[in-house]
Amino acid sequence: MEAQEKFTADTWPASPEKSTLDGKNKFLGFWLFLGGETVLFASLFATYLALVDKEEASHLFDPKLVFVMTMLLLTSSLTSVYAMYHMKNFAFKKMQLWLFVTVLLGLGFLGIEIYEFYHYVHEYEFGYTTSAFSSAFYTLVGFHGGHVTFGLAWIITLMVRNSKRGIDLYTAPKFYVASLYWHFIDVVWVFIFTVVYLMGMVG
Repeated sequence: MEAQEKFTADTWPASPEKSTLDGKNKFLGFWLFLGGETVLFASLFATYLALVDKEEASHLFDPKLVFVMTMLLLTSSLTSVYAMYHMKNFAFKKMQLWLFVTVLLGLGFLGIEIYEFYHYVHEYEFGYTTSAFSSAFYTLVGFHGGHVTFGLAWIITLMVRNSKRGIDLYTAPKFYVASLYWHFIDVVWVFIFTVVYLMGMVG
């Protein structure tokens, strides 16, 4: 089937993201990319664990703030699942709606993270160059925040560029891969929540 072919809900394939060679290549390339990303984050986690000051961390982190951030990001992963569900059912407007909700939740997460960093710097004088621990913390968590920013820009770009075109076998893999990237970001955050915040708060 060609990407330019006109589809209806009845003729739309069950797995549009893998129905073309281009889609399969994007899928394969993405997993290779994630392999490199995983190694990079593993290095940052290892560095953080080597430099963490558990006593300082136990007094620094705010459990309520971290909980809200976690709920926002995990919920955004769920809304992106809804978006891909509607993509597979050839419901472009509903897909766009759930992607929009995903973006709003992601922006909420970023806003709180920026406030968190501001709070640490101005209330606790815990800046990037304060100590080896602070440098490791801001590098790891900030690097993840950069990935969230990139993911949001990616999704927004896809939504805007394809707002009139709709969904077809050319655009479906792009939306699907962006959604997988968003899930990867959420998985990394679960590890950050556990290794950085949860272990830090319990000391």
